[in-house]
Amino acid sequence: MSDRHAGVHLTPFGSFGHVRNWVFDLDNTLYPAECDLFAEIDTRMTDFVSRLLNLPRTDARIVQKKYYAEHGTTLSGLMEVHKIDPSDFLHYVHEIDLSPLPDLPLLRTALESLPGRKFVYTNGSRRHAERVTEKMGLAHIFNGSFGIEDASYAPKPRPASYSAFSALHDVDPNESIFFEDLARNLAPAKDAGFTTVLVHSEKDWSHEPIEARPASLADVLGDDGLGHIDYVTGDLAAFLEAALETLKPACPPETQT
Repeated sequence: MSDRHAGVHLTPFGSFGHVRNWVFDLDNTLYPAECDLFAEIDTRMTDFVSRLLNLPRTDARIVQKKYYAEHGTTLSGLMEVHKIDPSDFLHYVHEIDLSPLPDLPLLRTALESLPGRKFVYTNGSRRHAERVTEKMGLAHIFNGSFGIEDASYAPKPRPASYSAFSALHDVDPNESIFFEDLARNLAPAKDAGFTTVLVHSEKDWSHEPIEARPASLADVLGDDGLGHIDYVTGDLAAFLEAALETLKPACPPETQT
């Protein structure tokens, strides 16, 4: 393994020969949290809640984060408490400027090299996933995008969401690996049979509630309750490259003459 892979993962690599399906969360996973793209969505969610409930933005943000922590997504809270039409919310909050997204050629090459099928699985809309992967030059790589509308608006970490994903795309979790930046979203994935990878960021702050924030390395190192996570990485491209190395056939021993 090259020096570039050193320190990429905290758990020693095993074999990835069982993996037929590579499943990636979108926001802060497929693209790095450091580009802060999700901040645009976050701001638009606050604006939506403010207008819907006729609240000052400060109060609307409190409601927004409360629903996110308690219901899995802000949208789920708004649907369950206020009976809103989810399509209005999804359209508004995801119409964002994608220019902060970086070009990641190493990630693109690694994804293209993976054997089997690749999917994006997001708590956002399918359209959001398609826009982001298109902007990043990754859309041609994926076999499908799964948005929250495909799960009848049941978000991760609800088990029904994972079942809906697996049924729609004929995915056997025991032959699949799941990449995600929220530790709580990997627990049901592990229960279902997925190999799990937590993608942490280098950001040292988060505006999300502590129980539902993207993982940082400090969070990972300080948490003993991550038994449902098989691997941890701060560099998705390097992790995939290292996984690919394990899939290469071993060189036969040299014969002596």
